[in-house]
Amino acid sequence: MFASVNPCAVPRTSPAHPRNDPWRHPMASPHPVAPTASPLPLMQLATGFWAFKTLATADELGLFGMLDRLGGGTVEECAEELEIGTRPAGMLLTGCAALDLLERRGDGRFVNSALADAYLVPGRPYHFSGWLRMLDQRLYPGWGRLGEAVRTNRPTTWDPDKQPHLFDTEDPGLLSVFWEAMHALSSWTAQRLGEVVDLTAGTRLLDVGGGSGAYAIELCRQHPGLKATVYDLPKVCPVADRNIADAGLADRIGTHPGDFLAEPALPGGHDVIVLSMILHDWDEDTNRMLLDKCCAALPPGGTLVISELMVDDDLTGPAPAALMSLNMLVETEGGRNYTAAEYSSWLTDAGFSEVHKVPFEAPGANAAVVARR
Repeated sequence: MFASVNPCAVPRTSPAHPRNDPWRHPMASPHPVAPTASPLPLMQLATGFWAFKTLATADELGLFGMLDRLGGGTVEECAEELEIGTRPAGMLLTGCAALDLLERRGDGRFVNSALADAYLVPGRPYHFSGWLRMLDQRLYPGWGRLGEAVRTNRPTTWDPDKQPHLFDTEDPGLLSVFWEAMHALSSWTAQRLGEVVDLTAGTRLLDVGGGSGAYAIELCRQHPGLKATVYDLPKVCPVADRNIADAGLADRIGTHPGDFLAEPALPGGHDVIVLSMILHDWDEDTNRMLLDKCCAALPPGGTLVISELMVDDDLTGPAPAALMSLNMLVETEGGRNYTAAEYSSWLTDAGFSEVHKVPFEAPGANAAVVARR
């Protein structure tokens, strides 16, 4: 009834042989089914550093300042001015044009795009090069060791065994680059914050960890009746003093040297407190302690504003906040980017009320959480 079968005589194409089993793995099939999704998004992700290094190298060479000074240039002229070969000059110019940083005119001369003219030419009010240099010199090497940071839960841009904290360094050049970077990032963000959060009732603003003074400067420009104090480490306050003087606001903005973590109380006499890109540096317990200090320092009816790149409550994005959170892994011992729900819970526990989120779009923040004392 049944034909006799020799169990040892298995055909080479039989599914019983794992190397010839088309169900074992799609690539084992002689005719694999192609995925319906395109790999282009993965290609864009994988080569993202190409675009960054093109921008960083052009900035390092002084390309944008040179083109502004000369009113544009051909490949040969740029090569001569930058003292590089015509081959790399042409490739760099083409790369920058492809990234919308340069435009090529009909006569073959390259000029700065509107974006580069506004932010990449030295001397412009919102010059962005400090941020680029910090990314290139400090964060790019640290991110190259992201796997190490993930495995060890330790920062890779500095050594906690040799420094007490992130902001303690003996390298004045690195500190200068850091604060120039933060000023560029914060100035535009502070403008947008001032447009969406109503501070008209405020009279004195305390910028806790105010760094270069960018937030105090921009918010006082928007609100002529507002005065401000930048509260930061003694080594940082001279940076803010210079920027405040350059902005012509020394009569309305002062500095208060101190350590907001170590000192028992924040400076009093203010009815608005701003925490901008501060809380993402620290763990939950430290942040709760700082919010308690803010609550104690404000009078009844006072306002607290937290400005950050906030992660969605469902922890699925957005990408700028999620990636900045990974940057906190590379840069800090306990920090990360938090959700608005987390901030709201902590603020309520600290004694604040009327807590609400105000979304906006800026380089250094995507929302503010505002609360009343």
